[in-house]
Amino acid sequence: MRDIDRLTTERYGIPSLVLMENAAAAVVRVVGSVFAGDFTNKTALVLCGPGNNGGDGAAVARLLAHAGANVLAVLFGNIAGTKGDARTNFEALAAIAEADAETLAGSIRFIQCRSNDDSSNVEEYLSQPVDVIVDGLFGTGLSRPLEGIYSKVVPGINQLRQSGMRNPLVVSIDIPSGLDSDNAELIGATVDADITVTMTAPKLANVLAPASDYNGRLIVADIGSPSQLLAETKADLFLTDENDAKRWLIATRYTPDSYKKTHGHALIVAGARGFTGAATLCANAAMRAGAGLVTVATSLSAQPLVVSQVMPEVMTTGLAETDRGAVSDEAFDYFAKFSERADVVAIGPGLSYEDERTRAFVHKVVGQRRTPIVIDADGLNCLSPWPHELRGSSELPIVLTPHPGEMLRLMGAKDKTALDNRAAAARRFAIEHQVILLLKGGRSLIAAPDGRVFLNPTGNAGLGTAGAGDTLTGVVSGFLAQTQAGAGKRVAALETVVAALYVSGLAGDLAARELGMRAMTASDIREHLSQAFCELDPSGEIPNSIA
Repeated sequence: MRDIDRLTTERYGIPSLVLMENAAAAVVRVVGSVFAGDFTNKTALVLCGPGNNGGDGAAVARLLAHAGANVLAVLFGNIAGTKGDARTNFEALAAIAEADAETLAGSIRFIQCRSNDDSSNVEEYLSQPVDVIVDGLFGTGLSRPLEGIYSKVVPGINQLRQSGMRNPLVVSIDIPSGLDSDNAELIGATVDADITVTMTAPKLANVLAPASDYNGRLIVADIGSPSQLLAETKADLFLTDENDAKRWLIATRYTPDSYKKTHGHALIVAGARGFTGAATLCANAAMRAGAGLVTVATSLSAQPLVVSQVMPEVMTTGLAETDRGAVSDEAFDYFAKFSERADVVAIGPGLSYEDERTRAFVHKVVGQRRTPIVIDADGLNCLSPWPHELRGSSELPIVLTPHPGEMLRLMGAKDKTALDNRAAAARRFAIEHQVILLLKGGRSLIAAPDGRVFLNPTGNAGLGTAGAGDTLTGVVSGFLAQTQAGAGKRVAALETVVAALYVSGLAGDLAARELGMRAMTASDIREHLSQAFCELDPSGEIPNSIA
């Protein structure tokens, strides 16, 4: 980011002070959106460090006062100890505060806190009732734990939020102070923000947990750096957004002459005697995700119950089984013939993996696949640790959807620390085995065979409910079925999985908004897929005759 800021000035002639002003304006717009654009009688406490992040804060304080807020701005240090653009902004702030400018719609009080040991002042500043606290203490340059006066300020901010008494809005500039921008792990006391406005592009700590848990709602602000500079960075970590899902929905829109076969056939291999719920959730989600046809292939003794549970639109077929009611390798020849009519195969939910014959069946299905294949749950367990010779390809992609426990088994790891850096671990696995790896968790991510990793911003804690993983596998399968069916509708498998994860998470967010996270079930996620589609692509989802 420092290079991008520098090149913006050197190559395109945009002064760095303009970038700082644009950053401050972006923060003020976000704060204004919370207060419906009305700063009248609103009070703001702007906390500034002596660096560029503090310089941003000084500009924020000035703009808030111009907009009508009553502002107390605190510099932890003194103006003489600042430099560059930050000093310019602090000097401007001090001049306006001293002049008590009549041009201000609000007011400014500016204090320089020169002593790092003056804890009484900290308590005074944080004891005043305010509507918003702007955190401009530290930005992307921090690499060690906060100390001195900052070790008192940050806990004080968090205590205000946790008390629930005054509960001011806390907005961090670029990154919550206390985080190392290049580190997913916490390094010490950190501001627990409601909103973080980060500039130009997200930083690692904005998007990787547990650091990202302190960002609150993340907003990426364009402050004027040309997109070409971002492209030149050749990043391998990306944050997906609604445009990724929109592009997929537009590329696969229904046309007047489309019908079930042009929407694809998803074949779901799932369920065993006593374990039919996972198969049902997966198949119903694939149907609701837009697949034209969905078939559940399950063990013979499980088939009658699956028939009674799935949507009437879902078909079923029975497979030869073991004496414990799980699919047997004896079913493979029949399955291979039956699967010729499918556009994508998903295998694993509720399948069981204890019997060697079931594991042998899974190995054959994956090794001799004729379509893209999605592997989840017991399908993953049947292949753990992952066979070194089994590799995906662009023609016949393999999509894995493990949760952290399943991922550790796939890796053959005995220690949870193997996933301390989830993005790096997923990237290594995807490259080595040439698979698309969707690693579920608090911040689900997708690792591609070429080493790129895509972090998904949608979803919430309610998605930890039973069956949500089966539902996600159904959505991924339903999306892939649509891109595999019909000439001209093919979209790359990676783009499809990225879109499926985003949409599924969005459906979960919509369900939580309506029901709350605690009461949410996996079926609620499925039933909100249609709302997610319509929010993202209303023009493509609503017929012109009724638009």
